Amino acid sequence: MEQFVPAGRSLSVCRRLCYAVGHFLNDLCASMWFTYLLVFLHSVLGFESTYAGEMLLIGQIADGVCTPLVGYESDRTAGVCGKRKTWHLLGTVCVIISFPFIFNPCLACNSNTPTWAQLVYFSPFIIVFQFGWAATQISHLSLIPELVSSESDKVELTAYRYAFTVVANITVYTVAWLLFHFQSRHSMDPSITDSLGPVDIPLFRTLALIVLGTGALFSLIFHVGTKEDASGPARDDRLITASPSQEALPRPVFQWKQWLKEPSFYQMAFLYMCTRLIVNLSQTYISFYLISSLLLPKNFIATIPLVMYVSGFVCSLAMKPLSKLIGISITYLIGLFLVFGFAAWVLADKHMGAESVYGAAVLLGTGSATILVMSLSMTATLIGEQTQSGAFVYGSMSFTDKVANGLGVILIQSIRPCSTEACCPACVWFYRDVMVTVTGGVAVAALLCLFTTVIWPIRIRTS
Repeated sequence: MEQFVPAGRSLSVCRRLCYAVGHFLNDLCASMWFTYLLVFLHSVLGFESTYAGEMLLIGQIADGVCTPLVGYESDRTAGVCGKRKTWHLLGTVCVIISFPFIFNPCLACNSNTPTWAQLVYFSPFIIVFQFGWAATQISHLSLIPELVSSESDKVELTAYRYAFTVVANITVYTVAWLLFHFQSRHSMDPSITDSLGPVDIPLFRTLALIVLGTGALFSLIFHVGTKEDASGPARDDRLITASPSQEALPRPVFQWKQWLKEPSFYQMAFLYMCTRLIVNLSQTYISFYLISSLLLPKNFIATIPLVMYVSGFVCSLAMKPLSKLIGISITYLIGLFLVFGFAAWVLADKHMGAESVYGAAVLLGTGSATILVMSLSMTATLIGEQTQSGAFVYGSMSFTDKVANGLGVILIQSIRPCSTEACCPACVWFYRDVMVTVTGGVAVAALLCLFTTVIWPIRIRTS
């Protein structure tokens, strides 16, 4: 008797694009969250650095806790739109109703309101936003191994997804640059300078509303154009009928407890955590590095991230053929070397000029894009045909990422030389050291983990 193998799954270009835009709202909000939240709270609203870090930590912990729980529930429950798309829709609604309040001053507060009371005010909105973000992220990622089956198709679909992540970031930074440009060119207010302050509150409010309107439109496109195959997991559970000389064995179906026994599960979790630390913390502190260490005008917090993500977008176009030619791990290694190049440049050039910073931004942008796409592709490869528990795996990976990023931010904020001033002489070197550590230092840890995959490849070992 011949061996039965499930037919390969593939998607048309139109359906790939419809799938890829499903995370666009999340990406737009994440771009503002990581790039501008600390700047908005500290430099615009005047929060102390520790309080600003605590608010980001609250969000990261909420996201980290919600992510594996959402993944577990997504794997075991069905919904009216499909078990993945139902959670995606719920998450989208939560993001839309909560995000506008985060980039606005406390509506019930005045100049005498203590900071801790504002922290209490913002916390529920942050928690609802992070729950929604987690639900959308995990349900969207979990669709990858269900929509396509081959490794190259998973890399390609992940690259499509990341391409729109880059487009989302480009959109945020372009709109932010236009708003800064319009503010400086057309405002007659003498209080508007090249430094951030309370006068910039309307700018960030407008940016948040534009983000939500644009993201909601693309979420609608995703739900209309993406068809979730309800028979996918059942197909993965079929028996493999071996040849007459072999005993017929059932294909093992993994549940969450079995993943916890897999060494590759922990390898992948650590590698993904390191990847996200590099990407997210560099995105969070690049603005402070530009305005506090390099003393550049505030419009650079839009133009430099824009250069980073344009570079990442161009890089993402070559990822599928490159990874197919040399392998996912080697492609990830190349991305790490680019990140090392950025760290070395920042360390060596203490007084980097406005021209040089663009070149460094290209290195960081291409390196970050490469390692992020390849780490997601490795995760999809690890899951393989175990799509029925894929959301739990992605949720667990994201849990390590969210908690590590939150703890990293609160640690950096707590050791910041000054807590209230937008910039002091000690901060000039502090933020340069932060950028070197969160890129070069964490990249060393990622490199060591990558080497372990040579000895113990990323795959399911339980028979």
